[in-house]
Amino acid sequence: MLKKFSVQNFKGFRDKITLDLESPWDYGFQQEVISSGCITKGILYGINGSGKSNLGLAICDIICHLTDNQTLPGNYDCYLNLDGEKSIAEFEYVFTFRGEELVYEYGKTGMNQLEYERLSVSGREVISYNYLKNEGFTVLVGTETLNHTMMTETPISRVKYVNSNAILQDNKENAVFREFMDYVNRMLLFFSLDQRGYEGFKAGKGNISEGIIESGRLLDFQQFLEENGIFYNLVGREIDGEKKLYCNFGNREANFFKIASTGTRSLALFYYWYIKMHEASFVYIDEFDAFYHFELSIDIIKKLNEIKNVQIFTTTHNTDLMSNDLLRPDCYFVIGNNKIWSFADSTEKELRKAHNLQKMYKAGAFDEG
Repeated sequence: MLKKFSVQNFKGFRDKITLDLESPWDYGFQQEVISSGCITKGILYGINGSGKSNLGLAICDIICHLTDNQTLPGNYDCYLNLDGEKSIAEFEYVFTFRGEELVYEYGKTGMNQLEYERLSVSGREVISYNYLKNEGFTVLVGTETLNHTMMTETPISRVKYVNSNAILQDNKENAVFREFMDYVNRMLLFFSLDQRGYEGFKAGKGNISEGIIESGRLLDFQQFLEENGIFYNLVGREIDGEKKLYCNFGNREANFFKIASTGTRSLALFYYWYIKMHEASFVYIDEFDAFYHFELSIDIIKKLNEIKNVQIFTTTHNTDLMSNDLLRPDCYFVIGNNKIWSFADSTEKELRKAHNLQKMYKAGAFDEG
């Protein structure tokens, strides 16, 4: 589970910015969103250009060099901060697995250009490599027989190389390392606006129609739409070798994505990932409700909160979601001025369940931590 993430000199983040998920408050409500001392569900707010989208890209940057899953190369243009004095972007992740802390740090000059990486388990550095000097080490038990000549010749991450090629001994340190790699492999970032692309979780581009039909969830999707006031008689059709969603109107049929509204298409995208989210480890949804009515947004957050053992974070401008009935003050975050702070950390007032968070936010109570 991700406890803390920091990045600097990446895109709009000139100085170090940190998302802290390991400091939950002792609230007596909504305790199900806390697991192993970490916040598992959260909503991020911020004005346009504050860094909400870039934060998702930064957190999921790890996917680019540690997995073979889908990435969005175009979103990593202008990789380094244009005002920054450093020549590399630096990332630090702090995780907890099996009660042990794993820290992974690396520096890059571009999406796939590693300068260094370090990985430690319970305070012991077990993998370290400097790509400029072509030197480093790995001390995980089972890596002794690795082809170290190959490790110096190949440009891939040494952490990824160890995971793919070493026969690691069955011990706790290695188990923590394996869980870390599994966690990264199941991270997911997707966008509801613009290209509506995604990053992580699997290789190759996803097809919404095929995903829903092949999962056997077509009727469930139809019911999901009906619960949100959208009524279609959905059928699956195979057109030119591809499975597609169609709406049946008795004597006529039409392609779902040709007649559905922007909001309904966005709902289909959400549902496509929702049925897969239970298998994910970490999910970041940017502008998840850009096309939703506020009541629909609330229902979606409730659905996300029901997913167990997955850390899920969304970005939005919708202040109607600021309610202790949905989350808690330490799960609402604000990003701005190269900082991230929770509602709970930005006021000296003791926040109770009865407090109107939306009203307090609009009055400037959570302006900065």
